[in-house]
Amino acid sequence: MEENTNLNKHNLQYYLNHSKIDVLFKQNKDDFVVTEIPLYDFTGEGEHIVVKLRKKDLSTWDALQIIADSIGCKLRDIGYAGLKDKNAMTIQHISIPKQFEEKINSFTHENIKFLETINHNNKIRIGHLKGNKFFIRLKRVSVMDAKKIEQALGKIATYGIPNYFGVQRFGAYGDNHEKGQQIVEGTLKEKRRNLKQMYLNAYQSFLFNSWLSKRVEISKLIDAFEPKEICEKVGLHQDIVKQLKAQVHPFKMLPGELMSHYPFGKIFIAEELEVESEKFYKKDRVPTGLLPGKRVKISEGLAQEFEKEFDKKTFEDGARRFAWVFPDEIESNYKEDKNWFELSFTLPKGSYATQVISEIIH
Repeated sequence: MEENTNLNKHNLQYYLNHSKIDVLFKQNKDDFVVTEIPLYDFTGEGEHIVVKLRKKDLSTWDALQIIADSIGCKLRDIGYAGLKDKNAMTIQHISIPKQFEEKINSFTHENIKFLETINHNNKIRIGHLKGNKFFIRLKRVSVMDAKKIEQALGKIATYGIPNYFGVQRFGAYGDNHEKGQQIVEGTLKEKRRNLKQMYLNAYQSFLFNSWLSKRVEISKLIDAFEPKEICEKVGLHQDIVKQLKAQVHPFKMLPGELMSHYPFGKIFIAEELEVESEKFYKKDRVPTGLLPGKRVKISEGLAQEFEKEFDKKTFEDGARRFAWVFPDEIESNYKEDKNWFELSFTLPKGSYATQVISEIIH
């Protein structure tokens, strides 16, 4: 497969068992389109103007700087909900103080187009989005591979995907987490606050991905082998293994799992594993994984045994993250005359479309 970045640079475990599908995927404005889904409807009145903009070949930061310079606004006064890919066509919403309305109306740029505007009461804040809709075009797809992709999409529609952080999280060379680890261990000093935080966030993300990959691997072993063999390989009690094998979903929930209602809700301990695993299969709730830190809820029992290896208390702030997500509104279209396979889907905020593609084409 040819691509701009290695989608699985850290050798994360896939949960689907098909062989690699050799196609062409490149992140560019024609083959990768991201459309932000706002968290709420905008009011139509207020001291901020919400601009729906379309950008190409620019990061969100670059686009915001161009807009700020053009209209004479301070960068910090522009609100946005999330950062969007540079190597894509992206549509998102930003907020600008109403005093710049005249300059907004006359703004032009070859890589940024203002599609519509509406007034709103508040500045848009980070995280104020429901999710994102993606359009992706894969090229050099044979008829046989198109069928394999369709089969993979069918399983993803039923079971979802591991909610790994994408390669974008780890920097251009995929090694920002190594600098974060060095900062945590005291072997690297980084005086620039924003860079230090970026490296630490990358290390937290790496630990989460590593934990999730291990759990996917264990789940695959549970599905593939008899209880006695699993006891020897993983060190789990045979009664527990039988419980886990009975779970319909390919990601096996463990006793003591910290769950969250899906797509949002409170975090709680899974008391009745059989009941909660059934609700997980029905997309009503999902297990969560740890972004380590001093102030964060910790799982219990067997789930905590598999989590503690990745729990570094040296981070100030930790969090729980969905271990699994369910792509929604999945549609696909195979253009045999061009050997193109086009697909679209939505994901909740914080999830990566590149991980959907990685799971599909391995």
